[in-house]
Amino acid sequence: MKHLLYITLLLPFTAHAADADFKLVINDHRFQPAEFTIPSGTKIKLTVENQDATPEEFDSHPLNREKVIAGHSTATIYIGPLAPGRYTFTGEFHDTTAQGTIVAQ
Repeated sequence: MKHLLYITLLLPFTAHAADADFKLVINDHRFQPAEFTIPSGTKIKLTVENQDATPEEFDSHPLNREKVIAGHSTATIYIGPLAPGRYTFTGEFHDTTAQGTIVAQ
């Protein structure tokens, strides 16, 4: 019976963790979506799928993150928890087209 109480207490935390997964796609040297919203104060798991044949670098000085994603591969980047605000990122190898923003609110 004691174990059932622990499981019941942990269920809300498990559901909340699933909400912290986000996906970003690189296609034609552009991030899709170019802007997305995440909950502030929450650590998120960002999966970046590069559908292009060439590598791209997820680069963000405001987020203090840099990660090269090889062509036709996927990478995971953990971000946050963030204060409310706008956080920009670019694809350093194609910075004129690969641009995006994370909005924490």
